[in-house]
Amino acid sequence: MVTYVELNTTAKMPLLGLGTWKSPAGQVTAAVMAAINAGYRHFDCAYVYQNEKEVGEGIQQKIKEGEELFPTDDKGMSIPSNTDILHTWEAMEELVDAGLVKAIGISNFNHEQTERILNKPGLKYKPANNQIECHPYLTQEKLIKYCHSKGIAVTAYSPLGSPDRPWAKPEDPSLLDDPKIKEIAAKHNKTPAQVLLCFHIQRNVIVIPKSVTPQCIVENFKVFDFKLTKEEMATIFSFNRNWRAYTMSM
Repeated sequence: MVTYVELNTTAKMPLLGLGTWKSPAGQVTAAVMAAINAGYRHFDCAYVYQNEKEVGEGIQQKIKEGEELFPTDDKGMSIPSNTDILHTWEAMEELVDAGLVKAIGISNFNHEQTERILNKPGLKYKPANNQIECHPYLTQEKLIKYCHSKGIAVTAYSPLGSPDRPWAKPEDPSLLDDPKIKEIAAKHNKTPAQVLLCFHIQRNVIVIPKSVTPQCIVENFKVFDFKLTKEEMATIFSFNRNWRAYTMSM
């Protein structure tokens, strides 16, 4: 199975990455190093996570050992106001021109916001990726189809439904506890998490599950040795209820 997506820059972005949101300082450096040892090469980072220093330490140690990695950094283009979109994009294009980054993308952009960039006069670089919340309760089929049609890769954050989010309510649905997901997992001798990750990978959607537990980090990477059937994919797609783990406010 192919383990990467080729971006419109020709760079190869690994389909599976390690999310680092809410990974506490003191644990995340070891988690990054454990992930690299398990085969991960893609790491999702952000200033707002307040752990970039520790993530960077783990990455730097492995780079010194000769590893080639694919870190991503979610900064300026996450849910901006419409008036800021084009200005911010121009600033990010300057980063590419300066050789500070190899590709630029967007996060939490809908169809209309993405179109504003693509139709920008004098556009130098198309978005290489759009990172959005996506899981079986929020399948995002229209947006993903649109992005792919424009040569924009898609990364799914919270691919497991973000079960450890601090604001979770007892009545919220739980993907990892869903009986149908458990049934599919049992058929493949896999964990529910592995099934959910495979669901995205088979859609050619990049996934960035978060964990600081070495066992889970290793397990989450073992998703390239099985394939869900068309019927199983259809079953998982049927879960869609446009439910979001994250509510975005400007």
